[in-house]
Amino acid sequence: MQISKDGQGYLAMQTLGALGIVFGDIGTSPLYTLREAFYGPHSIPIVRDNVLGIVSLILWSLIITISIKYLWFILRFDNKGEGGILALMALALPKGQHTNSKGNQWIIYGGLFGASLLYGDGMITPAITVTGAIEGLAIATPFFDPYVIPASIAILTGLFLIQKRGTGRIGIIFGPMILLWFIVIGILGIRGIFLDPSILMALNPYYGFHFLFHNGYQGFITLGIVFLAVTGGEALYADMGHFGRLPIRLGWTVIVLPSLMLNYFGQGALLLSDSKFASNPFYYLAPSWVLIPLVALATAAAVIASQALISGAFSITRQAVSLGFFPRVLITHTSKEEIGQIYVPTINWVLLFSTIGLVLYFQTSSAMAAAYGIAVTTTMVLTTLLAYAVARQTWKWSILKALGVILPFLLIDFAFFSASVTKIFHGGWFTVAVGLFILAVMSTWKKGRTILAQRLRDGAVEINQFIANIKKNRPIRVPGTAVFMTSTTDIAPPALITNLTHNHVLHEHVILMTITINETSYVPREDRYTMTTMDEGVTILRVYYGFMDILNVPAVLMRVAIQDLPLDEKSITYFMGRETVLATNRPGMALWREKLFAFMARNAQRATAYFKIPSHRVVEIGIQVEI
Repeated sequence: MQISKDGQGYLAMQTLGALGIVFGDIGTSPLYTLREAFYGPHSIPIVRDNVLGIVSLILWSLIITISIKYLWFILRFDNKGEGGILALMALALPKGQHTNSKGNQWIIYGGLFGASLLYGDGMITPAITVTGAIEGLAIATPFFDPYVIPASIAILTGLFLIQKRGTGRIGIIFGPMILLWFIVIGILGIRGIFLDPSILMALNPYYGFHFLFHNGYQGFITLGIVFLAVTGGEALYADMGHFGRLPIRLGWTVIVLPSLMLNYFGQGALLLSDSKFASNPFYYLAPSWVLIPLVALATAAAVIASQALISGAFSITRQAVSLGFFPRVLITHTSKEEIGQIYVPTINWVLLFSTIGLVLYFQTSSAMAAAYGIAVTTTMVLTTLLAYAVARQTWKWSILKALGVILPFLLIDFAFFSASVTKIFHGGWFTVAVGLFILAVMSTWKKGRTILAQRLRDGAVEINQFIANIKKNRPIRVPGTAVFMTSTTDIAPPALITNLTHNHVLHEHVILMTITINETSYVPREDRYTMTTMDEGVTILRVYYGFMDILNVPAVLMRVAIQDLPLDEKSITYFMGRETVLATNRPGMALWREKLFAFMARNAQRATAYFKIPSHRVVEIGIQVEI
């Protein structure tokens, strides 16, 4: 039986799916957060004020950063249902202004760098969560110590192999499991609270402030550990397009936040009762007879934690491709109902091998925790800054109102960021390096495409001059329709000129088609195209998509055939220019960037597949271009 999208049953299913995809990262933070505070390389003494202070900071960080900032505020910045920092970047760009104008550069590069950092986070999150869960076996028996790394790698490999099934199906599988996880950690927390109910005093934010001021620099550095409790907040926003705003808010408020609060309170009470449990307070909350099943459940939850970042990386990739900041890659849509549910094989394999490499390099979750968080804190700062730009430029808030709402969030984000900067020297350099590399790829691709378009324009024939030449020289006209894909309609495409020059024929109907990706998520079907009819059977067709739309050129042409032009689908031939990019010393980009762009251009997905054009109707014309 199909469930109506307007019914409570559908909302319940979406909420359950969101639990399985969106909340895994933040939901498994109890595995290591308090342990790192009191047992890691930057551990602090286990005394009452310190325990109450850390637990209070964790609690209020969850409330302020996740409940208020992300759930109440940031999720409002949806781009027609889609979230994530690139969708926010598109919203922040002033309408009607060119995205490359100098005033918009900080918005573009801020959005790109934030998105790039999430790839690094998508590599380290699976590594730390899965390894941290498997390490719990050592508490049951040291026999499992040699098998932690092999088991972690095997589980991570399985996770990435099932991605092609789609996030919707994975969510249905993972949803009930992560629901059980939250119920269990909540129960364990309640059990721990009874060991020392005074831990509930941590509800008072005074203890958090007292800890920070009393411990000075050490307290400030500890904020980098406290931040581990809120990692995953950015994934709530990035994955909004998969399930929607309401299921995410409902799942967090009713299930996730109460369970996390109870578990952190329970761990804090356990430490107050006996400091010897600091080596792994999460697992010591459980009675010995339930330890093995708990490790199994924690491992499953850790796998789920990884899913939020993987899904977010897929979403960011699709948005970057559509906005012209990333080479075309194969993107598979895994659901007929939810357009946001996709699978990107290239990104999936890169994440898999990178994650396995991190496990082999760091070996333990504590070593990874020292490197964890810098990427997320940076992205959170950039998200807040972009939200300010949207509030001012799109929502038309006054400076006073925008600063009054956003400045408190920015101060908290910057405090977390500053405390996490020290992690760069303990392995955090990896996620920063990944972010900088992806940023270089995105900016190089965008600039390279701009330079390539300019090179193609050099010496080109204006379309009006081309039509005048046809009238004068009268080439042989053959039946049928030729569609030339072009980036601009004011000049004749090089493929058209080359075809006419060498074959000396021209089709009866010539369509010059440009595809523009708007900086909005979706374009309504009634606004999909505009058409200009010129002399000599030449038609200019401008097609518009949103950066979340599925691009399908034949479908647009069939609609044109029905409404405006008498086209026969069987008589259409698509002419595609196949540019071979040659890196040279010509002014434009540094030579290494030109070589990088040429490499990406050679390996990008074929335009025929990307635009859903039937390959048997395509004629490719090769052109060499020096950039």
